[in-house]
Amino acid sequence: MTTQRVAIVTGAARGIGAEVARRLSSDGHAVAIFDLDEAACQVVADEINAAGGKAIGVGVDVADEVKVEAGVSRVAAELGEPTILVNNAGIIRDNMLFKMTLADWDSVMAVHLRGAFLMSREVQQYQTKAKWGRIVNLSSTSALGNRGQANYAAAKAGMQGFTKTLALELGPFGVTANAIAPGFIATDMTAATADRLGITFDQFKEAMAKEIPVRRVGEPADIAHAVSFYASEGAGFVSGQVLYVAGGPKD
Repeated sequence: MTTQRVAIVTGAARGIGAEVARRLSSDGHAVAIFDLDEAACQVVADEINAAGGKAIGVGVDVADEVKVEAGVSRVAAELGEPTILVNNAGIIRDNMLFKMTLADWDSVMAVHLRGAFLMSREVQQYQTKAKWGRIVNLSSTSALGNRGQANYAAAKAGMQGFTKTLALELGPFGVTANAIAPGFIATDMTAATADRLGITFDQFKEAMAKEIPVRRVGEPADIAHAVSFYASEGAGFVSGQVLYVAGGPKD
């Protein structure tokens, strides 16, 4: 790589986002860690800096237009103009449809879809100016439908349509847009699901692995590897795609 790119990863204080940030740093990129809690972001940034990389932590609510604009401007000033964006920030508010509240629905839509829209709109100005860019959106196998996740499934399916449209609009400017749809990944979020089900996380992972063709659950590093490919110089002819990283076919 001849030029150090600047990447922003949302929801990067832990889990998949943090691992993606570490991987992009190891690929040679400067990385901005976006999450709600700036102190938590800084922990990941400090780790990357201690390992010889270059990173900053930025506290941002991705659903807040003003905070997104301020956060991206700060990245441009402190790290350089960002041309890689990973829209990973997400929450779950699972419930069956008849018990799902309007707040459950709206909050999930706000973080996933509004957040990805605001972040992409803000970063594209730097990408189109540079005539180079990479946008990677995190979808999910839940986009294909998942009981108790009407809000999350709709948001993650929406991410796929959003991605394909960005690919059409931004392609002429040298910007690619792709999505990754993880299957079961071992994170704090899936551990919380095990708690709600009243079983240990190890029991939950063992049960899930039996349903996955490769007979193991996914790890954040599996997703980070896929992001690394989409963000690479060599992936410039891959755009508008949805990659299911789920240990077997899902679509």
